[in-house]
Amino acid sequence: MKFGGTSVGKPERMHHIAGLVTKETEPVIVVLSALSGTTNALVEIGEHISKGDRGGAKQCIDKLEAHYQAFITELVKKEESLAKAKAIIAEHFEFLNIILKISFSEALSKDILAQGELLSTKLFCVYLEEQGISHLLLPALEFMTIDSYDEPQIGSIKVKLTQLVQQHKDKKIFVTQGYICRNARGEVDNLKRGGSDYSASLIAAAINASVCEIWTDIDGMHNNDPRVVKKTVPVEQMSFDEAAELAYFGAKILHPASIWPAQTYKIPVRLLNTMQPEAKGTLITEEAGSVGVKAVAAKDNIIAIRIKSSRMLLAYGFLRKIFEVFEKYRTPIDMITTSEVAVSLTIDNDTNLKSILKELEPFGTVELDKNQTIISVVGNEIAQTEDMVKKLFGSIMNIPVRMVSYGGSPHNISLLIAAEYKTQILQQLNKGMFGLE
Repeated sequence: MKFGGTSVGKPERMHHIAGLVTKETEPVIVVLSALSGTTNALVEIGEHISKGDRGGAKQCIDKLEAHYQAFITELVKKEESLAKAKAIIAEHFEFLNIILKISFSEALSKDILAQGELLSTKLFCVYLEEQGISHLLLPALEFMTIDSYDEPQIGSIKVKLTQLVQQHKDKKIFVTQGYICRNARGEVDNLKRGGSDYSASLIAAAINASVCEIWTDIDGMHNNDPRVVKKTVPVEQMSFDEAAELAYFGAKILHPASIWPAQTYKIPVRLLNTMQPEAKGTLITEEAGSVGVKAVAAKDNIIAIRIKSSRMLLAYGFLRKIFEVFEKYRTPIDMITTSEVAVSLTIDNDTNLKSILKELEPFGTVELDKNQTIISVVGNEIAQTEDMVKKLFGSIMNIPVRMVSYGGSPHNISLLIAAEYKTQILQQLNKGMFGLE
């Protein structure tokens, strides 16, 4: 059971989670994110230190500490529990204050970011103890590891975690941190943004769990973005493939990487709402449940690159050379289309954009479009569904489409549009594809 930042963001929500966890009949591993807002605050502290702005960092640290001090007064009631909670806060904020005197490094930045999950799990355990709920804290840094390519070592995680759980067969509730891990050098590291979902899926795979539950503040995966479109409905069931497409192409409820461990080890995933635990949510399994369109997702901040070359394009090995440039700079490609004289592709990471463009220049004329959005229409076998394409393009005839990716996956049709049309296209698709206004 994984609970995100908003699910643990207030003391009463932590109390509520304890209630949900203790209702379980089988043993459970509880994965917690940092309290909402904490990771952003820690990022800010790191940025101040990296710029040499110790004063700014100190202000952020003090503000965050005050937030935690106020949090624990409502989390626990007994003097003894309050003393334990205060000691935990003192320990972690002493560390943050000490680093003000240390020169900034990438490794130090990772140490700073780890504090949020360490705090939330330890404070949750203090509350469980106060309530007389038997539990065990499993430090993620003892079993969650990534290799030199930042890929999780599932085999090693499986061995270490199984051993830890086996040593405490009398326990029914285990609490651990999402997001944080150790890297190939043994340093504290993390699974990047949204990594708590990833942690939960990896843990579920490692212990062969009966189910991996992702608890957030929304009742499952919706058919469209509820922040942009007025009327949306939750999707009751979808396949791993559909969920992976939606997560990758912008559905915020699920981290893109978090599907594959569960899928590989055939662990069902449930998306549930902490605020409405009785809601059905979304079940993700190998079975799609039904044919047809399930949902629409949007991925922002996309950069489109077009390479035009009448001379080179049909030459043997041309595409390989282009892909090698992106491989060299470890920049994934989202969409690609080709014609006789041009290749168009999209990326969502501009870290090495200058170097990539420089290396693409010898291949032909390179054109760049920023502020693009990928709109993905996802469902089971939609590429083969009758009238699907007609319905899709009929819904958006008035919107200029820059690229279309169709047939690469039987579950996905993707369109590239200028970001300014995003709201309009999502609303029109909601009406055209789902009959919702």
